[in-house]
Amino acid sequence: MSGRAQSRSAARLAAVQALYQQCMEGTALAKLLNEFHQHRLGREIDEDQYADADVDFFDDLVSGTLARGDEIDALLEARLAEGWSLARLDRTLLQILRAGSYELMARADVPVGTAISEYVDVAHAFFDEREAKFVNGVLDKVAKAVRT
Repeated sequence: MSGRAQSRSAARLAAVQALYQQCMEGTALAKLLNEFHQHRLGREIDEDQYADADVDFFDDLVSGTLARGDEIDALLEARLAEGWSLARLDRTLLQILRAGSYELMARADVPVGTAISEYVDVAHAFFDEREAKFVNGVLDKVAKAVRT
């Protein structure tokens, strides 16, 4: 994996973590981005070395996902199986889907396959295969809706 690809992967994982924190704590965007810039991206925390992340890409994922939240949630809600709602989803899983949806909607520079497989990888960092397959399926439906 190239350095750019690795730094974008790190940015995606950090973006999901930032979105989760914002969801749980309601942290203001500027404070949230600053906290991640200062203390998380490319730092060592509890003996875990965080990879250098593409900071501009991270900022775009977080701020774009939050700015287009209602649009993203409507897009996701329409692609969940009957009887399912966003409220039923695990909060981390929901942030993975939101960030992935934003990237598919707004980042035409990222190929569909790359975006989906990256968020499946993020899902694997937190969940088992079942949830990763769920992310793959939902983001595939989102991609068909937003990319021609």
